Amino acid sequence: MSILTPTKGAQAIYRINPVAKLATAFLLSFALILTIDWLSAATALVLESVLFAWAGLSARQFFLRTIPIWIAAPTAGFTTLLYGQSSGQSHFEFGLVHVTDGSISLAIATALRVLAIGLPAIVLFVTIDPTDLADGLAQVWHLPSRFVLGALAGLRLVGLFLDDWRSLELARRARGVGDRGRIRRVVSQAFALLVLSIRRGSKLATAMEARGFGGDTKRTWARESLVGWREVLLIGIGAVIAAASVVVAVAFGTWNFIV
Repeated sequence: MSILTPTKGAQAIYRINPVAKLATAFLLSFALILTIDWLSAATALVLESVLFAWAGLSARQFFLRTIPIWIAAPTAGFTTLLYGQSSGQSHFEFGLVHVTDGSISLAIATALRVLAIGLPAIVLFVTIDPTDLADGLAQVWHLPSRFVLGALAGLRLVGLFLDDWRSLELARRARGVGDRGRIRRVVSQAFALLVLSIRRGSKLATAMEARGFGGDTKRTWARESLVGWREVLLIGIGAVIAAASVVVAVAFGTWNFIV
């Protein structure tokens, strides 16, 4: 069995309050944004990799969900390698391209930094249920209920947008107008989807107003959003990883404060 195959214990992450996952992702990102050095990013990435086994995702789910990060990290590193700050010995130069010891070190740090920030963020966010997130934002962080419920309603419509796009495409093909001119077809379908979305949004807003979602009275919630030991443990793990990456970088002299 893969180390990333979800087990009964791993599924516990789905029961953790989403606001704790947001706080953990923020802690990890904040520590790595303060510096751009390879050691702090590598330290955080190694410690995070150990915890991915308990993320509740199979190996296939993990790599499919994180494909954008695996593409973005080497792309950012390669761009930095070619056009990053020049320092130290020069290895290659052509026009604006200048590869030096400094740009190589910066490229490695950039790629590792993207992985260390992006991978845990995606792993944490894919285990979040939108309704649970709305409950947490409103009850734990006390954000305005109108904003929270409006954002939740909009997020719930994303899946409908995809279904509408497929339906429009099939309808146009059935009428014989969707087989040629791909660019024109995409633009036309996008406009049709925009019109459909505005109409649906207006109907949804009217329905929500009729049901009292826009009232000034204090709202009650069907499910109580609680913060317990699981949430404290997750935030504590994030804080430890962030602190360890900073301490290791400072101790070995690679810390490069950029703020």
